[in-house]
Amino acid sequence: MAVNRAAPAATGAHDPAGLLAAHEAIARELAAQGDWRRAYEHLGSALELARAGASCSHPQIPEQYQLEVERLRRERAQARHESLTDALTATYNRRYLDRRLGELRAPSVALVDIDLFKHINDRFGHQVGDQVLQRVVALLQQTLPPDAFCARYGGEEFVLVAPGAGPAAAVALAERARARVAGFPWTHVRPGLSVTVSVGVAPFSGTSERLDDPQKQLAEADALLYAAKRAGRNLVAHRERGLVRFLPTLRTHATRPCP
Repeated sequence: MAVNRAAPAATGAHDPAGLLAAHEAIARELAAQGDWRRAYEHLGSALELARAGASCSHPQIPEQYQLEVERLRRERAQARHESLTDALTATYNRRYLDRRLGELRAPSVALVDIDLFKHINDRFGHQVGDQVLQRVVALLQQTLPPDAFCARYGGEEFVLVAPGAGPAAAVALAERARARVAGFPWTHVRPGLSVTVSVGVAPFSGTSERLDDPQKQLAEADALLYAAKRAGRNLVAHRERGLVRFLPTLRTHATRPCP
């Protein structure tokens, strides 16, 4: 239903009770339509009118207006949180990732992919697959420093973002995440279940250079992730002096030239 934006102005200036009612009614309709910003503005106007009336002739500010403002503020904050959070895993989503990468100065990123996830779904069912996704996120988050975060990149891929982490710290963080997933007792979730992840790390070099396009850093992490997949999975891949290296160290072939 369309909102009559002129309703407050149409009410006489000498009728503060009418103005209050008009602002409140419009705020409710806007909130019902999901227009939180304008609804909040109207409730704020109602609260200011109530305060002005209290100073002139009313012994007490109507409490319902303050309560409505607070309720709408909470609902707006909740809606904003949900728009930036993945519903299944409760971690951040791609929208939040893209926004934060645009704000941070070349943080270290690690792209994490669950190995053979389609096989897990096919063998154990999608319900177990969902449990695996949720548990992997919980394990990844346990390895993060306070200023880092995890976001679901899509499907069974996740991105770990560590602001200020240099190459050694970024690789160590990724290896802790890999080892934690590999060491979890997955048979407690379902007998016969085994889960590992492969990781590609694109660290901040520590120089004054800045990546103008954060997607380039994600593309680098993606290329290294697939190097880890090709090398046998359950590995962390990173670059060192122009070579792709793996953790844990591969027995047969520890380095590869840059592709």
